[in-house]
Amino acid sequence: MMTTTTAQTTAETLTDEQIAAYRTQGFVHIPGILSPEEAAHFHEVAQDFAKGGPALSNQAIFQQLVNVWRQDEGMKALTLHPNIGTVAEKLAGVPLRIWHDQILIKKPHNGAPTEWHQDQPYWPHLESVQPISCWIALCDVPVERGCMTFIPGSQVRTDLRAQNLSDPDSLFSICPELKWEARVTVPLKAGDCTFHHGRCAHMATPNFTDDPRIAHVVIFMDAATKFSGAPHVVTQNAGFAVGEPLSGELFPQVAEYAAE
Repeated sequence: MMTTTTAQTTAETLTDEQIAAYRTQGFVHIPGILSPEEAAHFHEVAQDFAKGGPALSNQAIFQQLVNVWRQDEGMKALTLHPNIGTVAEKLAGVPLRIWHDQILIKKPHNGAPTEWHQDQPYWPHLESVQPISCWIALCDVPVERGCMTFIPGSQVRTDLRAQNLSDPDSLFSICPELKWEARVTVPLKAGDCTFHHGRCAHMATPNFTDDPRIAHVVIFMDAATKFSGAPHVVTQNAGFAVGEPLSGELFPQVAEYAAE
């Protein structure tokens, strides 16, 4: 068992101010969701998996490996970390299930930002009003290594179609007024995370450093979410009918695994 040397943020230590900040602005910075020792351990696990794991995307923007918790016991321990799920539920205020996880790696000097977008328009979800993602820094992520910037309050725009992650004008051509909203950039230390609503617009700068930026994202959806029928790599060949609840072992409920 790994020892810890610093205090961590848990569902029990989460403050009313942190919850209010998330629900108002659509994102919140949570320090120490992992201990430094855990972050260093999972940094190695993620790197090892990425060497041989099947990448969904390996373009200039980032290398993306999806549903790694289903493929690797080491990454499963991170994705099902009870601290992550229980904090997510307390912030969202509703029962949640895992939608999927993903390792996101920006290679050194990758030269490409992840442009402005919302996450939820990409997902085949019905009746999921409180989707929430935990973006965990497994290494220090200062601005120059590709940390995220958010548009506070943009989670209220639930009517926008999917945006193009490689087009800097995609989101703003769909919703021009967002171009003039304030933006908040959140650098993270290893073990810190941000939680953001699936409709909170965000972007990440390129990695200008000599080291890879390695992050792990655990994405949650409302426990009662149903399948819309839209294509997605996670539900492909899974046998769900339109309108059927996204449940079962592919989408475990936080309350079930966190209690184990």
